[in-house]
Amino acid sequence: MGELPVGRRVAYWRARRRLSQQVFADRLGKSKSWVDKVERGVRALDKLSTLQAIATVLRIDTAILLGRDTRPVEVATRADELERVRAALSRYEIPFGRPPGARPVLPADRMARQVAHAWTTFQYARYPHLVGLLPGLLADAHHCHAADPVGGRVPLVQAYRVTAAVLVKLGDPDLGWLAVDRAMNVASGDRYLVAAAAVQLGQVLRAAGRARVAKSAMLAAAYRIAPAEHGDGPQLSLCGTLLVQAALAAARDGDDSAVADLLDEAGAMAAQVGDGLDHQYTGFGPTAVTLARAAAAVDLGDVGQAIAWHQSGVRRDGWRWLPAEHRAAHLVDTARAHLHATDPRTAGRILTEADRIAPAEVRRRPAGRDLLARIAHDPDAPATITHLATCLGVG
Repeated sequence: MGELPVGRRVAYWRARRRLSQQVFADRLGKSKSWVDKVERGVRALDKLSTLQAIATVLRIDTAILLGRDTRPVEVATRADELERVRAALSRYEIPFGRPPGARPVLPADRMARQVAHAWTTFQYARYPHLVGLLPGLLADAHHCHAADPVGGRVPLVQAYRVTAAVLVKLGDPDLGWLAVDRAMNVASGDRYLVAAAAVQLGQVLRAAGRARVAKSAMLAAAYRIAPAEHGDGPQLSLCGTLLVQAALAAARDGDDSAVADLLDEAGAMAAQVGDGLDHQYTGFGPTAVTLARAAAAVDLGDVGQAIAWHQSGVRRDGWRWLPAEHRAAHLVDTARAHLHATDPRTAGRILTEADRIAPAEVRRRPAGRDLLARIAHDPDAPATITHLATCLGVG
């Protein structure tokens, strides 16, 4: 069955259900001629809605029509992925005085390199691989910090930061809140380290639906490290990123005036930093602020403005310097804007580009999968989108 064309599978399962072509056509609301052409391969089935209707009548899963009787490995359940991270955050080896076991205690400089590798993995949107790294990374960072509280502090905070970041991506802000809360506690006393951890705090709070709390926390963190006059790149990047997070929270809360003011302030800092530096894994710069304006406009319901900011952002040189994760996440937002503008074809084309840049943003991230399903249900959706949605079992 796995190698049969889709039309032949339809014919096979129709016969298994003891349905004539006429009865099958009547139940689908199609003509007998249409069914005959589908089964002979003369007419292609490239719309998800049609495939789902056929599967419903035949009482089978849509994936079976495509020769995928089981889900592909890349669609392993998100619950299993998150359980690994939850288990890692549930261990308390250091407070309970448990030895590190067979794993050596890494020196701070080597631990920092391990954490940097985890961030690179995140920025390439290799979320399943990162989830596999996190249990060992967190354990190593804890033991490093216990052996060297000064040198191991930054790697431990950064390990918690990247954990929170990927948990937001995978749709579990509550578990991400636990990770970022620990990051904030470890960072306490160092305002720059607190500011770095606060970036993920803003993401977690927005994802948890606490926009007003997020805005307040981001402003407190931003103005705590705001430069008096001319700050250095890392300081400006952290402060500017926190202002962007505050603006995105304000957009989620419908406060368009605050959004404009905060993004203008962030934009002035971004102009001093420039593009392509990625201080503290923020990706902050003029292009990032432009993309944030687009994302905020989507949440404010100003679709035309969102599309205009998108077009401005992707034309900048800084666009190609942003991490794959950042670019693909922006394209998901832009596809959402085009869908709101009742332009499913463009939305599908942009989502396909996001899938090319960073597949996990569409295939693993709940926001991406939900958008994929919504676009695929539209009769004007591109065939590439309906095929991807069907392969992933989305919809």
